[in-house]
Amino acid sequence: MDTAAPLYDPSVAAIGLAGVSKTFRDGTRAVADLDLDIADGELLVVVGPSGCGKSTVLRIVAGLESPSEGEVTIGGRVVTDDSPGERDLAIVFQDYALYPHLSAYQNLAFALKSRRMGRKAIDERVREVAALLSIEPLLHRKPSALSGGERQRVAMGRAMVRRPSAFLMDEPLSNLDAKLRVQLRSEIRHLHRELGRTFLFVTHDQTEALTIGDRVAVLRRGRLQQLDNPQRLYDFPANIFVAGFIGTPPMNLLLATVEADGATRVARAGPWAVPVPAGVSSGKVIVGIRPEHLGVPRYVTGFGQAATAEVLVPEVETLGGLSLLHLMVDAEPISVRDDDGSDAPFAAGTSPATVLAAVDARAHILPGSALTIAVDSSRVRFFDPATGDALGLNADQSARPLA
Repeated sequence: MDTAAPLYDPSVAAIGLAGVSKTFRDGTRAVADLDLDIADGELLVVVGPSGCGKSTVLRIVAGLESPSEGEVTIGGRVVTDDSPGERDLAIVFQDYALYPHLSAYQNLAFALKSRRMGRKAIDERVREVAALLSIEPLLHRKPSALSGGERQRVAMGRAMVRRPSAFLMDEPLSNLDAKLRVQLRSEIRHLHRELGRTFLFVTHDQTEALTIGDRVAVLRRGRLQQLDNPQRLYDFPANIFVAGFIGTPPMNLLLATVEADGATRVARAGPWAVPVPAGVSSGKVIVGIRPEHLGVPRYVTGFGQAATAEVLVPEVETLGGLSLLHLMVDAEPISVRDDDGSDAPFAAGTSPATVLAAVDARAHILPGSALTIAVDSSRVRFFDPATGDALGLNADQSARPLA
């Protein structure tokens, strides 16, 4: 088989949601006025915390749920009222959903037999897909004799043999251990390139979202917070929620005061004075700093305009080549929240704040140390303390069109 060519014949399978909302009978609003366009052949990931509505979005696209408002299109055709069988989609669930009494071969062949395909055609299709997924030696085994990763490959194969126009994946890796998740993330990207089909992938794992998606849509309480490619999503979060949700460890968020410092204006975030870009007004502002943009001056390279200050390090976590420093600073921390029933996506805490810095482990920092920490001022982000929206350079960058 020529793996350089797409497995399926070309067809248009762009997916669109326009003004889609979903309110359940108990009054729960799972999705709110969602506009989302997935290009033909794109792998788009929908990510967010538990209960944000991401699985409901997938079920609406699949036809398993009907939207309360709005329209769903596939390939430009309105399918809002179509049944799941009329949409030419395949779904891969997190629990595999394999028939336990059938072998892997029989699980893959089941949908084709239902379509009354000939035995030879079924065998060719099953073995073609099995070769692509590297599960040929497993075809005679039943699900009980397969590992979690093997079951998930069979589940993906069962979806693939039908040759659908698009794939919907609902947290397919959540039941696997960490090592298998990493492996299957790579395999899903490979499959997407090989098949050339549209993929809608749903997950709560932001690392998974950033490593798999061509673009990533971040949801909070059924509302779209940001839709962008993974790198810009990480570098230029559109608001406080995205800044605090995306990244491991997450972005440090501090309440700061903007004031004049000679001929320039700076935001005083704890002990650091960080220059502010145009578009950031005087007064209060929220400053966002990624842990990797804090460092010990001797061991950092590539920092832009650096602000330095001496801080206390009460705790150190060693992570192989990196050390995660817990810095104690005199500032009000901003925490992202989504599970306390409040509509506000963030809240201010009380001083002092714990700031995380990811530094080169060669620095050999000991708990209880006091040392100079530099901030890469060019990578600091600013947010409106009233709305939580990005300000200045951050807002301009995140608004750039996709390449």
